Amino acid sequence: MSVRLLDFDLHILNMRNRMPFRYGIVTMTALPHLFLQVRVVVDGKQADGIAAEGLAPKWFTKVPDSSMAQDIAEMLDVVQAACRHAREAGAADSVYALWRAAYKAQEAWAADTDYPPLLWAFGVSLVERAIIDGFCRATGTTFAEAVHANSLGMELDELRPELAGHAPADLLPAKPLERVIVRHTVGMIDPLTDDEVPPADQVDDGLPQSLDASIQAYGLTHFKIKIGGDIDADRARLQRIAALLDERNVDYRHTLDGNETYHNVADFRALWEELNADPALGGFLQRLIFVEQPFHRDIALSEEVGAALRAWDERPPIIIDESDGELSSAPTALESGYVGTSHKNCKGIFKGIANTCLIRHRQRQQPDTLHIISAEDLCNLGPVALLEDLAVLATLGIEHAERNGHHYFAGLAMLPDDVQAQMLAAHGDLYRPHTTPGGRRFPTLAVENGAVDVGSVTAAPFGPKTVLDPSQFTPVAEWEYASLGLD
Repeated sequence: MSVRLLDFDLHILNMRNRMPFRYGIVTMTALPHLFLQVRVVVDGKQADGIAAEGLAPKWFTKVPDSSMAQDIAEMLDVVQAACRHAREAGAADSVYALWRAAYKAQEAWAADTDYPPLLWAFGVSLVERAIIDGFCRATGTTFAEAVHANSLGMELDELRPELAGHAPADLLPAKPLERVIVRHTVGMIDPLTDDEVPPADQVDDGLPQSLDASIQAYGLTHFKIKIGGDIDADRARLQRIAALLDERNVDYRHTLDGNETYHNVADFRALWEELNADPALGGFLQRLIFVEQPFHRDIALSEEVGAALRAWDERPPIIIDESDGELSSAPTALESGYVGTSHKNCKGIFKGIANTCLIRHRQRQQPDTLHIISAEDLCNLGPVALLEDLAVLATLGIEHAERNGHHYFAGLAMLPDDVQAQMLAAHGDLYRPHTTPGGRRFPTLAVENGAVDVGSVTAAPFGPKTVLDPSQFTPVAEWEYASLGLD
């Protein structure tokens, strides 16, 4: 087989939140959404592929004193570099081989910059997704079929030597999931009830704004709750959330997101022991699935943290997320006392397949030891990024995923009317028409009984049924940060 990237184009659509979203050290109110379109040739047949990502500052790098404009410029830089590296790699024997060549070239290039692996590898992940999409369209296959037949050419043991002799199909579900459970984010500044929303901040679009309203509208059963590092404040907020869920009689499960708040194990352990000593939180903590990335990425995989975690016999299940920047991060985390890692398309498709297969293998080898592969989502939105993400999750068999784009953004309202109509026609199981009190119509994510149907997504080549034409948006060379209107 021969796979080659011939050319690429980058365009941006500015997207504004319907309500602010605070994660870590930043509150998001708007962001540029980047579309990458590539032209690939597979065994002589040309096809277009597409990928997209919201460029959210302060996640790939957590530098407090850098500006949002600088953060976005760095993200664009690593994406453009990765596109060049993939094109310069020429023809490869497989999609995997082309990805590997681009990854190594990007790694060498980044060595002369200050970019950390999580950031520079993001650039490769966007190109990787677009090439996979083009490959699936050129060969008339779906992503799930390509993974199971290994027509992408993945060399699993190169990334995870202990999986020698295994192919992805040996460790992944025989068929992709038909539904994915929505794990609803509860941000640090999100209102828990409608009466907490100040009149000036009320969103008049007919969609739920508070946690209580979201539970009632979507039938939610899974939640991702952010904590901020203040023991008293965290305990009080968790008490309120637990009481609300009990009042609504929700049979729920939840995760806690530490957002890298802690710089040592002792401080997080103090929080955990305080929470466990609180009778009001006893039932709530029994429903915990895992704690996500409580420790800052600078120390999370250090020997000191690993030793402290292994010595803490009563520790909760903890996974890494932002610390999963390198290809070797997940195995290192497992040896350090973590129970697993997260998959995000922005961290890489082949990396996510390798990590999931590793977790599934460990689950089989050590059935009495907890191992977790989760799915997290900073702000995944349609018409491309969300669908490609769901296609991967369904193929990997990850049953629930953090989904927050549909909550903090107004569905697909930011897209042209013809694109909205195309999405409803092609993915009517995933989206449904919504009408605001003022009569405006746009598609919103069809969350019912706490889950979304993904049948149309897994039946498509790779997420979206058709390739969106991104040329209707702003070329990267013409886009300016000031257009976001944030300053």
